[in-house]
Amino acid sequence: MRAAVATARSSALTLALLGLLAAPGAAQQHPATAADYARAEQFLAPAVAPLISGTSVNPTWFGGDHLWYRNTTAEGSEFILVDAARKRRSRAFDQARVAVALSAATGNSYDPAHLPFTAITMADDGKSFTVNLAGKRYSCDVQGISCVSVAGVASTQAPAGRRGATLAVTSPDGKRSAFIRDWNLWIRDVTTGDESQLTTDGVTDFGYATDNAGWTNSDRAILLWSPDSRKIATYQQDQRNVGEMYLVSTAVGHPTLRQWKYPLPGDSVITMIQRVVIDVDSKQVVRFQMPPDQHRSTNGDDISMSDVQWSPDARQVAFVSVTRDHKTATLRVADAATGTVRTVMSESVPNSHYESGIGKINWQMLWGSNEVLWWSQRSNWGQLYLYDATTGALKHQITSGDGNVATVVRVDEPHRQLWFTGMGKEPGRDPYFRHFYRIGLDGKGFALLTPDDGDHTVSLSPDGTAFVDTWSRPDKPQVSVLRSAVTGKQLVALEQADISKLVATGWKAPIPITVKGRDGTTDIYGLMFRPTNFDSTAKYPIINNIYPGPQTGSVGGRSFTPARGDAQALAELGFIVIQLDGMGTPGRSKAFQDAYYGNMGDNTLPDQIAGMKDLAARYHWIDLSRAGIWGHSGGGFATADAMFRYPDFFKVGIAESGNHDNREYEDDWGERYQGLEVRKADGTSNYDDQANQNLAKNLKGHLLLAHGTMDNNVPPYNTLLVVDALIKANKDFDLLLLPNQPHGYGAMSTYMMRRRWDYFVRWLQGVEPPKEFTFKPPTPAAGRPGGN
Repeated sequence: MRAAVATARSSALTLALLGLLAAPGAAQQHPATAADYARAEQFLAPAVAPLISGTSVNPTWFGGDHLWYRNTTAEGSEFILVDAARKRRSRAFDQARVAVALSAATGNSYDPAHLPFTAITMADDGKSFTVNLAGKRYSCDVQGISCVSVAGVASTQAPAGRRGATLAVTSPDGKRSAFIRDWNLWIRDVTTGDESQLTTDGVTDFGYATDNAGWTNSDRAILLWSPDSRKIATYQQDQRNVGEMYLVSTAVGHPTLRQWKYPLPGDSVITMIQRVVIDVDSKQVVRFQMPPDQHRSTNGDDISMSDVQWSPDARQVAFVSVTRDHKTATLRVADAATGTVRTVMSESVPNSHYESGIGKINWQMLWGSNEVLWWSQRSNWGQLYLYDATTGALKHQITSGDGNVATVVRVDEPHRQLWFTGMGKEPGRDPYFRHFYRIGLDGKGFALLTPDDGDHTVSLSPDGTAFVDTWSRPDKPQVSVLRSAVTGKQLVALEQADISKLVATGWKAPIPITVKGRDGTTDIYGLMFRPTNFDSTAKYPIINNIYPGPQTGSVGGRSFTPARGDAQALAELGFIVIQLDGMGTPGRSKAFQDAYYGNMGDNTLPDQIAGMKDLAARYHWIDLSRAGIWGHSGGGFATADAMFRYPDFFKVGIAESGNHDNREYEDDWGERYQGLEVRKADGTSNYDDQANQNLAKNLKGHLLLAHGTMDNNVPPYNTLLVVDALIKANKDFDLLLLPNQPHGYGAMSTYMMRRRWDYFVRWLQGVEPPKEFTFKPPTPAAGRPGGN
């Protein structure tokens, strides 16, 4: 650590030399000032988000074909009511009169444009609504004649037990909630608060409905109520011999040890689950007659009740079992009364891993017709297939052609229709843009319902007749309309974002870019950020903001947002900042997604370098001799990897909270993408080449490693393994440990951002940053990017 501090406190002579060595015509050679940082700060979310309105339409449907949403306006907010059948848009209620009535009911004073609630529960007849306010519930008529206090809804928070308070799951009829106490499942009457114990044999590390394996570690109950609210499908989770993870707090006096089960790749014992159905009235536990299942899901790195489906009559439970390596998924159906299990079908992907969708689990039991809707990438694209639920035989393929089915939104069994979002099906458009489609279960009648060229998010009405379509692009703000779910025809114009105030500040949208990947032919898509005071005669260092997947990419969503982290703010300091979704990330073909399966040390880096060279060949103002890279979590892993594998290309890197050796990260993630660990006779492993500490000796440039010391997602030992190797290799580097911080750094995220800016200014531009710049507004904490 002393060595790291000494490196950070570089001498004035070193900085002067860096300034002399900087490329001619560099964008910024004078010392960076606090004013420069303050100007960059004005492009962060807290500064730009308040300057836009009308961007978010999050509808709540009621009564089948009615909806309400809260819209932001220049003055504040408004609540809008839409009648889809009559194609009408209006105010949901008289906000001025409701503000007066609510003020009278509570004794407080409320502004109509800034009402003290963001959600309402609208009556089916649309004549009144209720709101939660200061722990009480109020009912108001839409004319605003009066607001009165009404009986509140009982809390679903269970009382504390020896394992602490746990979040309960309420039954479909709203009468009972289930929660965990002392490793067992309990029931609470929502009205009376009376409690009763459902299971009695749960013991430490072998409890019911527990959610505490690896990075997912909470007290929520993982279960699925039957449609009649009389049974619960869940599991008893066995972790009794699973290895532990340890974190130690930083404090004066004795530290606090946090200890929990955290299986790792290669462990001989990992978390297993025994599936059960519990009859709530009789308290009978029916255990499925099958061996324990792996703690896996078809589309994620934790167990999910989305892989469990009840039959409408609550007599059967369908579920998918996934092998430890994610290569095989098997659909089974259990008898809820006896626990007998039959296998319906399975799919194996021997050279990769099976998934059931892009962002969502898509398989469905069609109980009425005794069929199975199944998602598969067997044709190189995510498509839907129809199977016989008795024999497991394939009936036919439903969707076809290039592009993916991303998420199944609705299946109308009686009318044999389904609706889904898809990607890459519209030629000439960004393949990551989501569109909405309808098709018959017979594969006929395929129809695009969202014609506009952009990324679409949709909300379908409960009766399946209409949907809200909100679309945008990274460089075009949101437009929201109501459309017919049959024809796609626009029914009602809802909102159009107003960014005039934002544009008036000098803000500019990121530039969508397409470059060639490692093979020289594959198109790689991304975004480029330039300073708003861009000078085409200058030369700018380039910074690659990377997240290599493999479960998501660097760009993230393709919808409009006024700030994408600090990408534009960083560009304001005199950089070109790019984000590229390289080969190995999802959303494209299966071949594209599997580009580096089993070789996670690839980290899309060949595509990143090829793309950066492509851009530099096109744009003379990109100085490729001053290339930097940074990322968080999986991006931290990729950043250190880039600095070690390509030390002559990347000169500066900032690796935050990286999973530098996936043998030191939870088992499910690494084994899903790298495969099971195979140890060779010489003691080496197939995981060795993706372990950054084994490459640390190659470091030439400036590397800053950062990690939160209480990171329960990616344990900080990942970074310490690299630190140990760098020290043994006698390499200079910088280290920043954030005491007591989780994966996203919490309140210290602004400090980390400032240090990140300083590091690139100092080492890529060769100038001294302002000393200890202080951000004025609060900055949102960094979240977990994707699944890692």
